Amino acid sequence: MVTVDFNYADLEYFLLILVRVSMFVYVVPFFNMNNVPRRYRTVLSVMISVVLYGVLPRQEILYSTVFEYTMIVAKEFLTGVLIGMGVNLCSSILALTGAIADMEVGFSMVTLMDPATRQQTTITSTLYQNLIMLILVISGMYQYVIGALAESYELIPVYGANFDAAKLLDVAVRFMGEYIRIGFQICLPIFAAILMLNVVLGILARVSPQMNMFAVGLQLKIFVGLGVIFLTVFLLPRAAEMIFTEARRMTAAFVEALM
Repeated sequence: MVTVDFNYADLEYFLLILVRVSMFVYVVPFFNMNNVPRRYRTVLSVMISVVLYGVLPRQEILYSTVFEYTMIVAKEFLTGVLIGMGVNLCSSILALTGAIADMEVGFSMVTLMDPATRQQTTITSTLYQNLIMLILVISGMYQYVIGALAESYELIPVYGANFDAAKLLDVAVRFMGEYIRIGFQICLPIFAAILMLNVVLGILARVSPQMNMFAVGLQLKIFVGLGVIFLTVFLLPRAAEMIFTEARRMTAAFVEALM
């Protein structure tokens, strides 16, 4: 017969683990989409918390009032949000990529409601997000996401986070540079093709002023843009790898900023 000693202090410790895990799951991509039922996210959070509770070394939580315990819970809440935000911000690179591509092609005036995020998005952004998210899931990105959460307890134990505003700001500033660089790199083929087309249209406008370049150029941009998107689909695994690498760096940077 197996007996399990689980007292009130153990419950408090488990709840702190559950708070960090729940916030991480509700923020990180793949799990934070609205088409994922909340009950599934809740069950996943509880299951991960139970596993972590069984493997993490027991740590005594010292507090004297309910307010102090509430502050500890709030600290774990913010820790889970910030760690998950490192991965979530990297997934937003795809929105920038699609916005730049649609602005060049002429699709920026056409927006739609994404039911997964409940946000206004463009056609190319939705295409890139769905394809690259599918690639990341197939490649096992979700395993790294869950593994990063588990490893965060080795560097930042329960009630061990130190919120340094200067470090967090430095991480955010460094990310903005990488955000623009990676987003532009992914849409560079479309940008280059449309730039060359604009040069050709400019020359034709000088040679043949009577030609309606606005009507011709709009159709040519759509045709060339869709053609480049179709021809560069094989480059998406490389783009997914870039986002995967940046997500790892951002998650590690947020964890280091909280140490």
